[in-house]
Amino acid sequence: MSQNKRRRVLLKLSGEILSGSQPQGVDPKIAQQLAREVARLKELNIDIGIVLGAGNIFRGRDASEKGMDRVTADYIGMVGTIINSVTLQDSLEQFGCQTRTLSGIDIPKIAEPYIRRRAIRHLDKERIVIIAGGTGNPFFSTDSAAALRAAELNCDLLIKGTKVDGIFDSDPNTNPDAKKFKSLSFSQVLEKELAIMDLTAITLCKENKMPIRVLDITKEDNLFNFLDGNSEIGTSVE
Repeated sequence: MSQNKRRRVLLKLSGEILSGSQPQGVDPKIAQQLAREVARLKELNIDIGIVLGAGNIFRGRDASEKGMDRVTADYIGMVGTIINSVTLQDSLEQFGCQTRTLSGIDIPKIAEPYIRRRAIRHLDKERIVIIAGGTGNPFFSTDSAAALRAAELNCDLLIKGTKVDGIFDSDPNTNPDAKKFKSLSFSQVLEKELAIMDLTAITLCKENKMPIRVLDITKEDNLFNFLDGNSEIGTSVE
């Protein structure tokens, strides 16, 4: 990524990252750590959008497999993303970051409605924009929401923040010999069925020529160092 112009990135974070070592819920210390990592990016002349999942609170797909109506389950999951988003907003504001939460579902006392032009205006004013509520529609994951918003907001890059530093040929948490990929094409991700994002999200990024970087967001300064020019961090997909 060129550093000669102001850059715009969309950061996708799973809800599980916010739970830390807990099986569910939000660990305020983790929210503070994430906020610190994101706040540092303002030093790099970067516009920041964030999309959060809600797996630490509720998984719509899992609930639907156990008998709950899928649409109802997905809407509950969307509410979960709002909880996570407002939590992270509070932490970012404690670091002095002007932050706005925009939601794909109406909840006016907590978040502004997601309107593309409004989100772009906030980014142009160098505010951090957290986009909650997924796409605002059932049957779409928050990964798909991140891919959609990255394209809508004219982002240069979609970063998928995980607990491992990139994409591997097997689970590095269980296989010490797992091989890390430095770079992959969208076609290779689809052919190898690498579950970094769902099919809809990958296809959206491919069609819109939106590059993806998968990296370990839990490692201190990893996000900053990558955006500051360390290309060895994580795995690129484009």
